[in-house]
Amino acid sequence: MERDHQLPVVIVAGMHAEARKEVVERLLQSVQGSVALHHDLAGAPDGTVLRVIREASGTLSTGDTPLVNDCACCALREDLVPELERMADSGLTRLAVVELWDSVEPKAMAEVIAAHGGDRLVLTNVITAVDPALVLPCLGNGDDLAEAGLAAAPTDQRTIGDTWARQLEYAPVLALVDSDEADDEDRALLAQLHPTAQRVPAGSVELARAAFAGFDVEAAAAAQHPACALLPQDADEAGVATLVWHRRRPFHPERLYQALEDLCCAAARSRGRFWLADRPDTLLAWDAAGGALSVESAGPWLASLPDAAWDMVPPMRRAAAALDWHPDHGDCCQHLVFTSPGLDRDGLERLLDSCLLTDAEYTAGREAWKDLPAAFDSLLDAA
Repeated sequence: MERDHQLPVVIVAGMHAEARKEVVERLLQSVQGSVALHHDLAGAPDGTVLRVIREASGTLSTGDTPLVNDCACCALREDLVPELERMADSGLTRLAVVELWDSVEPKAMAEVIAAHGGDRLVLTNVITAVDPALVLPCLGNGDDLAEAGLAAAPTDQRTIGDTWARQLEYAPVLALVDSDEADDEDRALLAQLHPTAQRVPAGSVELARAAFAGFDVEAAAAAQHPACALLPQDADEAGVATLVWHRRRPFHPERLYQALEDLCCAAARSRGRFWLADRPDTLLAWDAAGGALSVESAGPWLASLPDAAWDMVPPMRRAAAALDWHPDHGDCCQHLVFTSPGLDRDGLERLLDSCLLTDAEYTAGREAWKDLPAAFDSLLDAA
């Protein structure tokens, strides 16, 4: 049988479950022939994932799919594409709306659809549903997903705050659900966390248009990669501020390590890239939300690579490095962004500056830097 029907697929994500359900219902009502596919992971501790397929008039089918490797998200990945392909083969579905469960991040599912959907599935957008009044409470929640019953696997060590931040920042479209509790501070926080996002009211005609607007998986991944992330700009509105801190000098590893607790609690959200004097070739990623900080190696700085290796580097990364190239340090830099209501800009800037190498330490040179206390070894070498 020849399969020539290409099925548009839109992902709707978000930890705000009621807002997410409303956005999905709006899409089903406004796009004739649309069908929603949802994998409910609440039963994962009992070994199964519930699949629900519905349209605007009600539920079409339900079924269980077993866990894969004791992982609910793995089961979702195994089941998602075959179900979408069945919809594509029927030729009856105009739009497949993939409603992700609370803690499932859209990036992984978008990449699964793009990689395995072949020429029958086309990912047309990723939308995160948002109740503006819940942005700060979610972002500031440092509880583990497991404590909230939202873990996708026994080994899931994510927190509510960092998971919500990634759900919010990955999507190019934020669908906003009306909330009487939301105020100007909530809206300013949302705008500063993801200034490039298209924000559409859930009940507007723009929502259906956004579902078909198109989506580039590679560009979305690059926009989140620490080396070339599209980080927010300086801002100050309605009591919410964003500080962009950009320096060239490396951090003193011990002084930065001692300041970590104060730094990760200084803002509701902070992220970016940085470098340590004792690891000058390593690009380090900073990711903090809810008072919890993740510091990870994101590979080498381009300045540390031989010229021959540059051809293997994605063009977006080369372009980002070229825009911020320093004659002495290349792309090595401190580029951290802090966003929060009530942000102490001056105090935060002083604290960060105090963690840099002093003039004497800096002029001692790279060989001397290697002898500085390796304070981050426990964080970076634990794996």
